[in-house]
Amino acid sequence: MLAKKNILIGFLLMCFIAGPLSVAPAAASDWTMFHEDVQHTGYLDQAADFATSLWTYNAGSAIESSPAIINKIIYFGTKDGDVNAVNLEDGTNLWDYKTGGAIISSPAIVNDTLYIGSTDGYLYAQDTTNGDVKWKYKTGNSIESSPAVDGGNVYIGSDDGRIYAINASNGTMDWEYETGNAVKSAPTVVDGVLYVGSDDDKVYAISTKNGTKLWEYTTGDKIKSSPAVSNGIVYVGSGDGKVYALNATDGSIVWTYAMGKSVESSPTIDANDNSLFVGADNGKVACLDTRDGTEKWTYTASGAVETTPALYSNRIIVGSDDGTVYVLNKYSGKEAWEYEPGYYLFDSAFKSSPIAYGNMVYIGGNDGYLYSMNIDKKSGPISDFAYYLVGVFIVLVAALIVVRKLMGRRKK
Repeated sequence: MLAKKNILIGFLLMCFIAGPLSVAPAAASDWTMFHEDVQHTGYLDQAADFATSLWTYNAGSAIESSPAIINKIIYFGTKDGDVNAVNLEDGTNLWDYKTGGAIISSPAIVNDTLYIGSTDGYLYAQDTTNGDVKWKYKTGNSIESSPAVDGGNVYIGSDDGRIYAINASNGTMDWEYETGNAVKSAPTVVDGVLYVGSDDDKVYAISTKNGTKLWEYTTGDKIKSSPAVSNGIVYVGSGDGKVYALNATDGSIVWTYAMGKSVESSPTIDANDNSLFVGADNGKVACLDTRDGTEKWTYTASGAVETTPALYSNRIIVGSDDGTVYVLNKYSGKEAWEYEPGYYLFDSAFKSSPIAYGNMVYIGGNDGYLYSMNIDKKSGPISDFAYYLVGVFIVLVAALIVVRKLMGRRKK
């Protein structure tokens, strides 16, 4: 880990003199659902084609929903139940819509429709231009799973233990499949097969045609991690502290790797380099060889890493419960840069997974802010907490002056 800033006065001077930073233009495709696409690859090849600035957006409530981007608008949910649409260029609000429960689910966007789940039990289909609800479908319990959209259906898990296939156009149910416990894992869809984890400790492969189970595999604990699929292998983490590689055809074990503590982070696959990146609740971030599970490198953050890594160029980006966003070299695991908007005193966990868009990264924090960062320039916005620190510093200085004056009077 790079050395932390340890001189408060130097930092305060930076806060006063630092101004808004501009970012060079870049070109990018859209990031339309959790972990980028239905295969959960977790990265984009293109860069953005517009210039943007560094900014923060105050959503007013903790953000655990991972954002989605389309047409230069970023969408996400908050713990107080709001779905937000924010201008990607300057961080201004375009619209918001309040559901009846907290939103942990990440949005999926197809054309002009946004799909997202809420703990009020509904799957919502909304117009991306104004947030108007086109339809909503009620499941039997809270929805924390993130939807995947493929072949005209929306696939989502519910805390009622079921996986649902909902018609994307009109919100009618095509089929449902019941597991043995809550489904918080986000479904992954590849070649007509849906892969998903459940709190009943199992990974399921289900036909998207009719909801028939093709196979299941039992791990040692709950599976909140969402599967990633590459080259016929399903990769997923488990609460038993292991990463599993399973044959996509029959669910047979290919290899396992022990992370040392629960793995809620979902794997990110770099197929070009045969690399898998994943985090764990002990702060460990690992790069594994996708072919046999061999450890390439590890890095340890000072807090749990529940977020799914984002891949940009030769960088891996993760958020941690210690309130820091870490940018690591994907080949060596060495830290390239870190961003800590809470400045120690106001640190708040990052549970929303980062998304890479061109040379920018966007991530939501439990402090209620959405942050934009420039990875190439190693630049993040000056957060509101910097000014809080300035205020604290001024109050402390004033208090010291008063104390010294009082002590001086007593000596006389």
